[in-house]
Amino acid sequence: MSWIKSIEYDEATGKLKAIYDKVKGPNNYLDNILTIHSLRPHTLVGHMSIYKNVLHHSSNTLPVWLLEALGVYVSRLNHCLYCVDHHYQGLKKQLQNDDRAEDIRLALEDEDPERVFGGSELALMRYARVLALAPHTVSEGLINQLRDAGLNDGEILEANQVISYFSYANRTVLGLGVNTDGDILGLSPSDVTDEENWNHQ
Repeated sequence: MSWIKSIEYDEATGKLKAIYDKVKGPNNYLDNILTIHSLRPHTLVGHMSIYKNVLHHSSNTLPVWLLEALGVYVSRLNHCLYCVDHHYQGLKKQLQNDDRAEDIRLALEDEDPERVFGGSELALMRYARVLALAPHTVSEGLINQLRDAGLNDGEILEANQVISYFSYANRTVLGLGVNTDGDILGLSPSDVTDEENWNHQ
């Protein structure tokens, strides 16, 4: 499951158990990326707060499937198959078009987003690549390209936060050897209206 100790739901007590109760899915299920925080529960609180507010918040205006696609692409660029596998399922669930989702997955695997995206969506994928792999090279000109593609500054911020979140999550997973053994792929917080509801469905 990982290279460091994790405390499972049935072993959890006190603050950790309370956080687990807030975040768990069906039958007390928890993703491995969540239990990896168990030795320092406050870091799980931080992780979930960022994740929920960045990817699953009602104030976002970009479609969730596109935010998931950005996450899949960033994770692919960072060679984090754990996040690719999880968030591809999230992409499929949100898009509700399995053929389109598969076309997107294959194009991102080939690092060829031009094959399936155009306009503002393609501009976001290009931004994601630069920010994930060479953040020091991002310039105001690149931001202006996003504007020229039709994105407003709030949408640019949404994308920036999703790309940055996945870079963090990828490094959490890769740096601690987290794998998908026993995971249920594709669960996520389903109530976008409540920032404090982290329950996975």
